[in-house]
Amino acid sequence: MVKTAFTELVGCAAPIQLASMPGIATPALVAAVADAGGLGMIGAPMIPPELLAQALSDLRARTRGTFGVNFLMPFLADRAVVSVAAAGARVVEFFYGDPDPALVEIVHSGGALASWQVGSPHEAIAAAAAGCDVIVAQGCEAGGHVRGTIGLLPLLAQVLDAVSLPVIAAGGIASARAVAAALAAGAAAVRVGTRFATALESGAHPDYVARLLAATSEETVLTEAFSEMWPNAPHRVLRSCIAAAEAMHEPLVGEVDWAGQTMPIPRFSVFSPTVETRGRIECMALYAGQSVGAVRRRESAAEIMRDLCSALA
Repeated sequence: MVKTAFTELVGCAAPIQLASMPGIATPALVAAVADAGGLGMIGAPMIPPELLAQALSDLRARTRGTFGVNFLMPFLADRAVVSVAAAGARVVEFFYGDPDPALVEIVHSGGALASWQVGSPHEAIAAAAAGCDVIVAQGCEAGGHVRGTIGLLPLLAQVLDAVSLPVIAAGGIASARAVAAALAAGAAAVRVGTRFATALESGAHPDYVARLLAATSEETVLTEAFSEMWPNAPHRVLRSCIAAAEAMHEPLVGEVDWAGQTMPIPRFSVFSPTVETRGRIECMALYAGQSVGAVRRRESAAEIMRDLCSALA
């Protein structure tokens, strides 16, 4: 397996990071990616400290590999949860907010590495100045919420010129060729989401998985349609779910079990359908990156990891 600044710093065997897809990146998926040598990531929006502590304890029992926690800044209300993450994970990552030195200090005080996902060289410079150890450069090809406004390769070049930290490339990566290309362009690792959303260990609803496997890259669109609970935040989804949501008129599309409670899902909300979701799945936020056209079958996370790393020997 190739060694990079990322693998040396984080302690992984493979320069692969699982995207932190809340509800989709299940403990089983996180552990499987970690066991295969990658950096497993769990998303922790709106999870109280005690539940996160239990989730991290459970993960430590599942895997001897490396894993981290991601926080979405608009949903980070209690900073005590960051301390919990830093005490129980190797990497604590933040997304969608100005880099905050105080948060980075909390992470370092707990003994973890701090990462910030950015969409511009200016944001990367701010993250480095805040004391981050790793930066994720996210191009506009990415699925889910998107910070970048240009393609990954131009953004990666700009970020690499701006900072000296290890940079993880994110957006549109789902194949061994794409992994090798990103590393050849200077990335220290890659971040993969859409392909892992279809993994056998994924928590994605079966109907959602089926739509991902059938989709082409041209069927994704960057939009702000699913802005209930998170306004003014661009995201990439399958175009079909926008049309389906626009065609219905009920205020709710379903409900989901989340963090120990049942939550209603309003039409055009940010929730992506998981196996614990009930309702009109086709009308919900079906996040997908432009790499979706390369995803054609369900595989285990271990099989996906082997394929992604196959061009790195």
